[in-house]
Amino acid sequence: MLTNHTTGGDGTCDQTVLLTALRGRELEFVTATLAGDSIMIRHLVFVYGTLKRNEPNHHWLTNKENGEARLISKGTTQEKYPLVIGSRFNIPYVLAAPDIGENIEGEVYEVDNKMLSMLDMLEDHPEYYERKIKKICLKDSDEVIDCWIYLLFMYKQQMMELPFLKTYSSYGDHGKNYAVRESRGDVGREYWSDVKVMD
Repeated sequence: MLTNHTTGGDGTCDQTVLLTALRGRELEFVTATLAGDSIMIRHLVFVYGTLKRNEPNHHWLTNKENGEARLISKGTTQEKYPLVIGSRFNIPYVLAAPDIGENIEGEVYEVDNKMLSMLDMLEDHPEYYERKIKKICLKDSDEVIDCWIYLLFMYKQQMMELPFLKTYSSYGDHGKNYAVRESRGDVGREYWSDVKVMD
């Protein structure tokens, strides 16, 4: 459903509007740029780990071959969650355990369909991480908005025994340096079982 959309003098649309879309069981609020008969969808994604600026995977967001991404604001999760570093590769995870842990700090990006698909591939959604809509408080305006965030479900109980972080840096004093994919060798999905209960 499109709302608040108007047409130009020539009868064509060329503006940003609010789009309400039902994706699976999630009600998603995104923006759409209308230009003539084409619609360019934009999604809001909250990143908290290696996709942030100055982190090892930020290049996924800046590589134009992956699609379009634009930084909107810094933000924090409205709910508290456990943000931990786990697996043999020291990967950051937000565990799907609301009201436990911290209000997590991160960054909100506006991305197009192609970039969202690339992020899903990076995060192995929905088999590994799962992408869900959650409330994010924007730092610049104190506005609360709906954003996609990648969470880990079906996590092993030992993950709840790890230190809970408020903000993540791969270069932090935790001493758990993130292992980029290129350095991991041919392990496939074997490491998933380090943190997740597998069927």
